[in-house]
Amino acid sequence: MKRKLIIPLLLLAALPVAAQKLIVEQTTVDVGRTGYEHPITAIFKCRNKSGKKLRISQVKPDCYCVAADYPKGEIGGNEQFQIQLTYNARQLGHFNQQAAIVSNASSKPMYITMKGVVLEHYVDLSANYPVAMGDLRLDKNDLEFDDVNRGDQPVQELHLYNYGTQDYQPNLLHLPPYLTALMQPEKLAPGEEGVMTVRLNSAKLHDYGLTQTSVYLAGNVGDKVSADHEIGVSAVLLPSFPEHVSNPAHIQLSKETVDILFEGKSKKTDVIDIVNTGQSELQISSLQMFTSGLKISLNKSRLQPGESAKLKITAYRSDLLKVRTRPRILMITNDPQKSRVTITINAK
Repeated sequence: MKRKLIIPLLLLAALPVAAQKLIVEQTTVDVGRTGYEHPITAIFKCRNKSGKKLRISQVKPDCYCVAADYPKGEIGGNEQFQIQLTYNARQLGHFNQQAAIVSNASSKPMYITMKGVVLEHYVDLSANYPVAMGDLRLDKNDLEFDDVNRGDQPVQELHLYNYGTQDYQPNLLHLPPYLTALMQPEKLAPGEEGVMTVRLNSAKLHDYGLTQTSVYLAGNVGDKVSADHEIGVSAVLLPSFPEHVSNPAHIQLSKETVDILFEGKSKKTDVIDIVNTGQSELQISSLQMFTSGLKISLNKSRLQPGESAKLKITAYRSDLLKVRTRPRILMITNDPQKSRVTITINAK
């Protein structure tokens, strides 16, 4: 009987203890470069994975040169929060600083690490590059080729900055047939700037109006596509007209900018009046949106001289909060003077 009782006890002792409630998304953060006596901060994204209250009693750095900032009160179940470590940068060269997180999640502390390098002569250019994609910083994350005629080959530039501590060879992934890209210089050393030139071959665009796609920035050849590295690309191809058009159609809109005030509501609707003030039939051949978050309807796309139509626009607040680019509506018409009409949506 004793042996039968001992076996279950041994099995119970071998079972793993409950998983820690404190989850740190990235326990080591490389903050890159900074200048002498220019403090730099690492942000650690954390979460209380359990349904119970979490309390952090102390975040203790291993050096007086690091200051810690963390939530002082109780952290609710499944709640996300941040811990920050700030290094005073009063010593030149590479640094690797650790801190212990003491909490009621475990009897043992959890350790987080910040690393980087302090340079004697350093100019921080990151303010000129507001878009972060890993260690690479960009001046923007969208490219717009507007008012393109068939046969044009316009270019757009992406300005890049290597904010990290290793060399990179930036390139664009998932380029469609109508786009090419060239990086100069081919490799970016730490602290170096470069330009990615993207060229559009309009002859390879299929249709008039708006064409949209996404390309992805890779740090090195062979890197995989990452949703965090997405760059939106849009091109507007205009129809061509004879040099002289007799009795042309002419489009007139009641407004080309729509101001939406949600005032606590989830959606709002506005209407634009469209009139053909020309001398021949007005044709609206394309009606497209640059972003999601809008619903549009046009009651008539062919207007005889003097006729009018109504463009109904419904904006959805929750969806518009998620878009990266300016909410706009594109119309392509047979008006030689206004073949492209852009309606801008200002939503608050």
